[in-house]
Amino acid sequence: MATTVTVPATAVTPVSIKADERIPEPCVVVIFGASGDLTKRKLLPALYHLEQEGLLPKEFSVVGVARRDLSATFAPDMQDGILKGGGVDANDARLKPFVDRIEYFATNFDDDNGYEGLKKFLADVDGKRGTKGNRLFYLAVAPEFFADIIGYLGKHNLTQSNENGNGWVRVVIEKPFGTDLESAKKLNKDINAVLKEDQIFRIDHYLGKETVQNILVFRFGNGIFEPVWNRNYIDHVEITAAESIGIEGRGPFYEKAGALRDVLQNHVMEVLSFVAMEPPDSFEAQAVRTEKLKVWRAIEKIPIENTVRGQYGPGKVDDKDVIGYRQEDRVDPNSTTETFASVRVVIENWRWAGVPIYLRAGKRLEQRVTEVTIVFKQPPLHLFKTNGTNDKIEPNILKMRIQPDEGITLRFGAKVPGPTTNVKPVNMEFSYADAFGKSSANGYERLLLDAMLGDATLFADREGVEATWALFTPILEAWAATPPKNFPNYAAGSEGPKCADELLEHDGRAWQEL
Repeated sequence: MATTVTVPATAVTPVSIKADERIPEPCVVVIFGASGDLTKRKLLPALYHLEQEGLLPKEFSVVGVARRDLSATFAPDMQDGILKGGGVDANDARLKPFVDRIEYFATNFDDDNGYEGLKKFLADVDGKRGTKGNRLFYLAVAPEFFADIIGYLGKHNLTQSNENGNGWVRVVIEKPFGTDLESAKKLNKDINAVLKEDQIFRIDHYLGKETVQNILVFRFGNGIFEPVWNRNYIDHVEITAAESIGIEGRGPFYEKAGALRDVLQNHVMEVLSFVAMEPPDSFEAQAVRTEKLKVWRAIEKIPIENTVRGQYGPGKVDDKDVIGYRQEDRVDPNSTTETFASVRVVIENWRWAGVPIYLRAGKRLEQRVTEVTIVFKQPPLHLFKTNGTNDKIEPNILKMRIQPDEGITLRFGAKVPGPTTNVKPVNMEFSYADAFGKSSANGYERLLLDAMLGDATLFADREGVEATWALFTPILEAWAATPPKNFPNYAAGSEGPKCADELLEHDGRAWQEL
């Protein structure tokens, strides 16, 4: 067990950008599927956090769109969500003026008359709020509605600038973006028939997390790490996205998705691209996307023997008995859907050749944690003993925790006080909360602001989506062709299936402790 040394926060003046340089033009945020949980729990609280920071224009409005008529209750319900979203005082003088700018429009998503009504409604909002025809459409709906809604928006001239040629229109699309390579290509084709690529913002909320963005700052904003960020010094890389919860009543969705589609193909691959990419020429969207795409395209085809899947059975979480996946609501009692997935990948380029990268994601695991672990190579000669033995000194390890308890840990060897030269691993800890204070942000703030500004740096593009699906679709097809015979193969509340350990044991390695 390593000793931990906490690094205290110091009074260092941050490098900042003037707030007025990040304030978007006047605009309306139009949320389709506004009656859903995402709008109340995430989107409206995030928009209000931007208001608190002075990062929204004065000429701003939110319009919720859904099938049910919620005109009388929508704004008060959103206010309730904002208050529960954290960091908001009910007596905040900014709250009422903000809520007063929340509107609602009811229509079916396949109703031509509804879209004509919405068009007039938004024109009225422009006149009332001074939003100048700028629109950010946010599709917080099930994936099967993406192409249809965009098609109707195009049909009713809601995806173009206004009659004077002014204003902009952008569309934010939630994941999952396709279910395999073929479906992703079809969806791209359908929406590109209506929208230009620079109008499309494919959102992955992981990229809104400060700790994910900090991977780039950590690597490229500090002179001491990038020189050792390569195959000469790094033994292997682990990226883990573990959840202690189950599927939370989402049986029908998860039966179609599974851990590989739900987390590995998008969240984890995005994090991997930040860990592995080359320095971009700039932090403009196209430069960053180009380097990410190079990483994904350099990954060798993943052999099926380098993949692992699992499904949780009954077990204990926090000393409480919990059911297995097959006993969850609206799940097939003989389901072969994986709730755990792990793969070993190799990036065939100059920086990473020969460095194995292990990815894993799962439900109902021992604890909730998302982190990147960089395991460095051992010194070429072991001069020192460990605790009086000839055991090898533990390798230097760098952990970047994305959630929870966001921070960075660096493990290195130190001499144990005394007359003998024994070495013990110690941890140097950095905590975001200690250094910068606890934040109530939920990760959508940065992404919503960037979409309003037209900055696509933290959003997926067409080529990137198709590149990651090209890697994982053959695995999905192979798994479908050979259903597992041993599901469930790990107990809820455990570290996952034994075969995931064997994936690393085959290489003479082991997962680092979470």
